[in-house]
Amino acid sequence: MEAKIIFEDEQILVLDKPAGMIVNRSDTTKGETTLQDFVEKHLNIPTPKPQAKTEVQDGDYAAQTEQNFISRSGIVHRLDKETSGIILVAKTLGAFMNLQAQFKERKVQKTYLALTHGKIEPEAGEINVAVGRLPWNRKRFGVLSGGREAITRYRVISNFKFQISNSQEDLSLVELSPKTGRTHQIRVHLQYIKHPIFADPLYAGRKTSRNDRKFLPRVFLHASKISFFHPASGELLSLESPLPDELKNFLSALKS
Repeated sequence: MEAKIIFEDEQILVLDKPAGMIVNRSDTTKGETTLQDFVEKHLNIPTPKPQAKTEVQDGDYAAQTEQNFISRSGIVHRLDKETSGIILVAKTLGAFMNLQAQFKERKVQKTYLALTHGKIEPEAGEINVAVGRLPWNRKRFGVLSGGREAITRYRVISNFKFQISNSQEDLSLVELSPKTGRTHQIRVHLQYIKHPIFADPLYAGRKTSRNDRKFLPRVFLHASKISFFHPASGELLSLESPLPDELKNFLSALKS
């Protein structure tokens, strides 16, 4: 399991992350190869030493950003472990700051592909409900009145029939464009409209996800496209990642 390089120059590195790979190292990733390990090996970055928090004063944005750039090896954003697709990496502090600003100003356009339970109607629309961490389960997120603004636009690409036991279930292949970047936003929003993602262990329901994972052992969510402005030239870059084989093969089996 290894990341693939989609694009690279002196300022940025764009990677295609496989499902099952964690993005950043942490105390809980010991023994696992992370995307950060791949980046450091590819760019010949020495493993950064932890810096004392007292070295950075509260409110010192420049120092905090530099510390984040070093500790994350330039990785600008994240994907969940089981989500595959495009990740941006900055090679310089200036590129890191520029790309972070683009995310904050919503200049970065991301597109995801997901396979959901049920037939989504209407076939195009917008989900606009606040998302936050659940107070009773800190590992999960949900729609909360006190949560942060979260907007996801969607468009159904095609519908399928899934044969399970003695019945058929409708499935929808949907293209999603999140306008905000909340943790688990797409997964929570699709659960909210009662069309959870196929094989989602957190939001599809325990029984449903257990049955799904007999056929597909990962969540069907893929970061397929990204558009952003190059941090040095200002040129608009639009890059794509094709569906990985395990998702493509699963769709082909549904069609047949």
